[in-house]
Amino acid sequence: MNRIFLDVHALQTVPPSNLNRDDTGAPKSAVYGGMPRARVSSQAWKRAARTYFKDENLLDPSELGVRTKKVVEVLATRITALDPALAHEQALQLADETIKATGLKTEVPKRKVDAAKENGAEPAPEAKYLVFLSARQLDGLARLAVDGADDITAFLKDKKNKDRAKEIADSRHSVDIALFGRMVADAADYNVDAAVQVAHAISVHRVETESDYYTAVDDENTDEETGAGMIGTIDFNSATFYRYAALGIHQLAANLGQGLREDEPRTEPVRRAVEAFVHSFVASLPTGKINTFGHHTLPDAVVVKLRTTRPISFVAAFEDPVRADQGGHLREACDRLAAYIPDIERAYGDSESTLTWVLRVGPHTHELADLGTESATLHDLVAAIGQAVNERLEKPA
Repeated sequence: MNRIFLDVHALQTVPPSNLNRDDTGAPKSAVYGGMPRARVSSQAWKRAARTYFKDENLLDPSELGVRTKKVVEVLATRITALDPALAHEQALQLADETIKATGLKTEVPKRKVDAAKENGAEPAPEAKYLVFLSARQLDGLARLAVDGADDITAFLKDKKNKDRAKEIADSRHSVDIALFGRMVADAADYNVDAAVQVAHAISVHRVETESDYYTAVDDENTDEETGAGMIGTIDFNSATFYRYAALGIHQLAANLGQGLREDEPRTEPVRRAVEAFVHSFVASLPTGKINTFGHHTLPDAVVVKLRTTRPISFVAAFEDPVRADQGGHLREACDRLAAYIPDIERAYGDSESTLTWVLRVGPHTHELADLGTESATLHDLVAAIGQAVNERLEKPA
């Protein structure tokens, strides 16, 4: 398959907030162009996008995965769903032996051992690291465990059954595994190269962290009891962020393999995955301290490019930080992109094979309108991209 890349660029203004904290509790930051910038880590926004799949029902649960250390308990739940006659303790044993047959390591954490001494309950083993398995992989392992329920140890000593366990754990990946990848430190055969690369979002302008001093009043205080029941401080900032993600559609297709459903062409799950990713990346939002700041915003402008050359970030348009001399940062940020994008595409792009879409709101984004085909809504944008991806995939290599 020919290489196909999808670049997603967004400008998003966020009010006072603390979307993504560092180890001191302050909003994450970075120095770019010699100036301090607000930053939201790629991990934070990938987590938000992955959660958005489920919260907004963008994909069927069968197309998604679970990333957890509690993989034994998760698998045991599926085992008892297949065979309700099995006791919980037996299901846990079946699940543990089946997980270990795949080559993944489990152990009972010390905290569970200590808790078991107090309440007498049998603790469930956990993986030593986060394990990312698709719903279909978990269902397949559950069926295998039930097949060997009479003597799971002997059943999995059979090389054919053990190989089957490994095959199930490494085939028919979910959309989120195919997009964001999977790494298992001591079982490299299970690693999946991510189809998506997400940049750390950074502010297009200089940002300094501020601190809010707050108090809380004790409702039961009398008039004679003055003063606060609690005082504290919280760090925050506000910023107009440049966000960027690159999706290798050819890698996504390879990760998904023959697809998630038997009765559909290979291009269909890829199209669904691309549409879900674009929708979730654009609309999702990290929820750090959201109850404190209520920073519910959406991007003011989105530019998407489908290309066959290589991914291109436009962050260099903001190496010289935007200044708010004209009132706000968004207008100048849009003007910068409107000038920079055609220039870099002229020098390095391939106009014949590159498609561009624009979604924008408000007068400050007007200069971006001529960059590509305008979409009136996010739904229209997603549908247009999905159709174009499908057409590219159906072309002969």
